[in-house]
Amino acid sequence: MARSNYDEALRRVLGHEGGYVNHPRDPGGETNYGITVAVARQNGYAGPMRDIPMEVVKRIYKAKYWDALRCDELPAGVDYAAFDYGVNSGVGRSGKVLRRVTGLPDDSHVVTPAVLEAVRRRDPALTVQAICDERMAFLKRLSTWDTFGKGWSRRVAEVRAAGLTMARRKSAAEEQSGVPQPAPGKAQDRGEAPKPSALQSIVAAFAALFTKRG
Repeated sequence: MARSNYDEALRRVLGHEGGYVNHPRDPGGETNYGITVAVARQNGYAGPMRDIPMEVVKRIYKAKYWDALRCDELPAGVDYAAFDYGVNSGVGRSGKVLRRVTGLPDDSHVVTPAVLEAVRRRDPALTVQAICDERMAFLKRLSTWDTFGKGWSRRVAEVRAAGLTMARRKSAAEEQSGVPQPAPGKAQDRGEAPKPSALQSIVAAFAALFTKRG
């Protein structure tokens, strides 16, 4: 992406995660802004979870989730869908799903250059849809679905809607700026030379004319 969507994505994630929670049936235990005690301790914060500073929260989300999934290199909308999935279910699952929905083997969760290229070749809106579909299927298989299912469903629906809006907003901005978008099946993807533009054809014609006169 040309511009990072991290601030917008984090704002949306924190809207879902909320503040301090210590739900007895949440296997993650005590959390604040979606940060568990274990994650906070792993990242150097030793104070009370109720008092965790926002700058620490931002740093943890950036390093542990956003950067781990290379979201700055993903298309708009896909970055947010993968990020939120990683926060909610772990970067291991989110990374594997990113591979799976692009047709790559999901034997690893690492987002490699090959994964990034496969994602870029797909319509971002379709990738957002596929990620959210897989996410819902996974959540419904969990033993805690009866307790948290309603909230999870609402969250995924909101992520889907926001991700699609972000993807379409980016596409519309590129169309208005006249930035050409590569599409699978074009000459460039088949290794063929692109056709010359009208201006290039005119310049070539004039060059040939002057060569003959010389």
